[in-house]
This record gives sequence, C-alpha cells and structure tokens, in this order.
Amino acid sequence: VQLQASGGGLVQAGGSLRLSCSASGSILSINDMGWYRQTPGKQRELLATITRGGDTNYEDSVKGRFTIARDNAKNTMYLQMNSLKPEDTAVYYCNADILSVRGKLERKTYWGQGTQVTVSS
Repeated sequence: VQLQASGGGLVQAGGSLRLSCSASGSILSINDMGWYRQTPGKQRELLATITRGGDTNYEDSVKGRFTIARDNAKNTMYLQMNSLKPEDTAVYYCNADILSVRGKLERKTYWGQGTQVTVSS
C-alpha cells in the first residue's frame, strides 16, 4: 500500500491550491484520512480529518479557508486551500487508516511522502 501526495507548489498570498492524496495497493477499505503540515523545527500539525462517511473536522487556523474531501471510489482525498497566507508555507502530508490484504488482513496507518506548499507575500 502506498499514499501519494501531490499538488503542492508556489502561490501568491490570497491564492489557491488543491492537494491530492491517492492510495494504491491491495486495499480493502480506507477509514479516517487526514492532512497535516510541518515546518522546519516544528512538530507536524494536524489540519483536517475526514471519515469514510464524510464527516470532517478542521484545526482553527484553516477553518473556513481549507476544505477536505474524498472520493472513496478513487481512494483519493483532497485539500482545497483558499485564501492562502505566507504562514501556510510548509510541507503538507496526508495519512490514512487502511485495511489491506498482504497474505492476511492488516490495518495500518500510512503516510504520504509530503508535498511542498510555498506562499509568497
């Protein structure tokens, strides 16, 4: 099983980006998924989570600007980021609680490799 994050880049303050996180492999189901970010010298910060059924939660600093969504048929999660600020600059990571088959059933949390988001002022 692999998680692949993509969609990062350089954007001006006030702009938008859409991140994607795709899961591949011998997946039976994906439960909770989430987006995190990390800047140098700081702990990884939880931004938003989404359940398989679509229930969402957001960290206060991104509430109203970021929207998390998922497409269960495509095993893909998204993060629409609007009204970006320079302080949103970070490496963004996705994770997912995945039930897979590797000879036997296995439930494990996987992390994507991270995608850089840079917001210029």
